[in-house]
Amino acid sequence: MENKKKSTIKDIAAVLGLTPSAVSKALNDHPRISDKTKIAVKEAAIQLDYQPNYLSSALRKGKSNLVGVIIPRVNSHFFSSVVENIEKVLNLNGYNIIMTQSNELYAKECQEIDTLLKIQVDGIIASMANETTDLEYYQKIKSKGTELVLFDRGEEELNVDYVGIDDYKSSHLVIDHLVSQNCKRIAHIAGFKHIRIYKERIRGYKDALEKSGLVVQENWIIESNLRLDDGRRIMQQLLDAPERPDAVYVAGDIAALGALQVLLENNIKIPEEMALIGFSDEPFTSLTQPSISTVNQHSDQIGKLAAEAFLERINNPNKKIINRIILEPELIIRQSSNRNLK
Repeated sequence: MENKKKSTIKDIAAVLGLTPSAVSKALNDHPRISDKTKIAVKEAAIQLDYQPNYLSSALRKGKSNLVGVIIPRVNSHFFSSVVENIEKVLNLNGYNIIMTQSNELYAKECQEIDTLLKIQVDGIIASMANETTDLEYYQKIKSKGTELVLFDRGEEELNVDYVGIDDYKSSHLVIDHLVSQNCKRIAHIAGFKHIRIYKERIRGYKDALEKSGLVVQENWIIESNLRLDDGRRIMQQLLDAPERPDAVYVAGDIAALGALQVLLENNIKIPEEMALIGFSDEPFTSLTQPSISTVNQHSDQIGKLAAEAFLERINNPNKKIINRIILEPELIIRQSSNRNLK
């Protein structure tokens, strides 16, 4: 099938007997162009299926009204909710978003950053991939003068606006609850500690155990990608250990679901023999049997505040103060950890 040639401003000008400059002004609603000409140009544009070249327009104006949003994965209610709320706020302020996902891969994240910079987005709002340890490409965003806001997974050394929750306090809420349920041997299925939020959750987990007079067993802190199969594999590993934990705190709900599956397959009574708590309040956590206790990260607020942080930077380009917005976590107690339920 032969590709149809794209129509240009010159094609519209040739049809109407106008100059390309006059057509461009008409399309941009210039006040010196008559209403009659504007209507004729817009009708011709429709007939010729003319699509404006936004990249060229961005080059001329120095502004694209596009914002890139980079997330680690789309199959997460947390990230999809953040993106939805970013888009709501930005759309109301005349911006559209281009969303990409890194699939937790550093190389793909770098490629996405390059692509977004090439199309000259006005800013990038991002949460880093699990694999990311080198911040060179995020420094590249800053060196290009493109606004950068990080959410959830972000590193302080980049010195940019950030929105997230208090991950250290989250772990204290989890451990304090498990201790109140008479759990003594608490394991942690963690994210990779080179990522600040998971490092903070591990730190909070250790400090909360020590505060409660419980022993920190390093072999019960197991780092992973927090995927479903990670939760399954690590839970089976904990069940096969000479000494089993009586509770498991998982740093992500999807991995917690995998852990729950293995517990049920092994006929482990939940929470009597093994209590379980996840992280993120994915919708499925309230629907499983038993339902999964979890930590609410306030994804809607994070998305809204990240978008507002970008807009504040755009509207106040000389602003020097860095905003670090840290929200209070909320522990949602459900059947998987509540031994007091009748």
